[in-house]
Amino acid sequence: MKTIRVNLSENSYNIYIDKILVGRIGEILATEKKPCKTLLITDSNIDKVYGPIITESLSQHGFCVRIVALKPGEDQKTLETASALYDACFDHKLDRSSLIIALGGGVVGDISGFVAATFMRGIPFIQIPTTLLAQVDSSIGGKVAVNHPKGKNMIGSFYQPKAVFIDTDTLSTLPATELVAGLMEVIKYGVIRDAALFEYIENALRDILQLNHHALLKIIATSCQIKARVVEEDEKETHLRAILNYGHTIGHAIETLTDYKKYRHGEAVAMGMLYASRIAQEMGLTNDNTVFERQLSLVKRLGLPLYTGLKPGDIIKTLYSDKKVISGKLRFILPTKIGEVIISDQVTEEILYRVLNTPLLR
Repeated sequence: MKTIRVNLSENSYNIYIDKILVGRIGEILATEKKPCKTLLITDSNIDKVYGPIITESLSQHGFCVRIVALKPGEDQKTLETASALYDACFDHKLDRSSLIIALGGGVVGDISGFVAATFMRGIPFIQIPTTLLAQVDSSIGGKVAVNHPKGKNMIGSFYQPKAVFIDTDTLSTLPATELVAGLMEVIKYGVIRDAALFEYIENALRDILQLNHHALLKIIATSCQIKARVVEEDEKETHLRAILNYGHTIGHAIETLTDYKKYRHGEAVAMGMLYASRIAQEMGLTNDNTVFERQLSLVKRLGLPLYTGLKPGDIIKTLYSDKKVISGKLRFILPTKIGEVIISDQVTEEILYRVLNTPLLR
């Protein structure tokens, strides 16, 4: 089992990565936390596959578990759903020594963490991410939130989990389209911080898509290590952590304008990454066209969309409601080469219109 430590003083925790892990969670967790009342939050699809296994594992080690299964989908990440989960917390008589477990993808992780952060002003929670996207990104770093009709993740907090359990076997039940979309977050880490990881993905894409355990362990562990080190340096995104938003500025605008229904998160981020690369070229930050072309090649190999159908003006207007706007200035993460990015607030609307009016695939 691979263990990665996220060092955040009193908020430190371990990320456990292995195959055949879900059935051992009770055993491992019991070494870190005294058995207690536990609310296991998942969705109905995940509950059918893993709910009984994890409940049994926890119960065998003294945890008193109640399951709440949400409907699948991004539209569950609302204050209304959070209110229903608060009801479940009261019904199960949780207190500050109790535990909330998020079992599922990013939606379940985000809203479970949000509820844990706010119920009784904060009770412990752990993450058991079952999608590649959640395993390498949303389950780590403590960003928890719900959506609002005017913006994604605009209502939330920084609240670190007590542990993250990543079972690579859970990816075998993940639809291929979700695996592909989640892989964009791994590719993101290569662009922002690790050229060797990016090259590995280019060469091992077939093994990754075929769920080869060693390939999965390589990309997941490397991604988690990158995110852990960035979060350790900047837990609450005062500066450096912003690089993790590469592709997300325009990506979130695309999601917002399509009501979170037309594109998966990774699909929107893929287009956002390509647009950010084009912006970097327009600004003269990179003269290396391969920065864009290598990303485009991977996006094409993965069969992801390259056309939004959205008006550039609508995208730009939506950008200004994003939480990454500071003092009225848009902030973009822009690549200078594979493995290196900068944070810039010098992207003009003129550049944006020019880039957004140009098809990604010519």
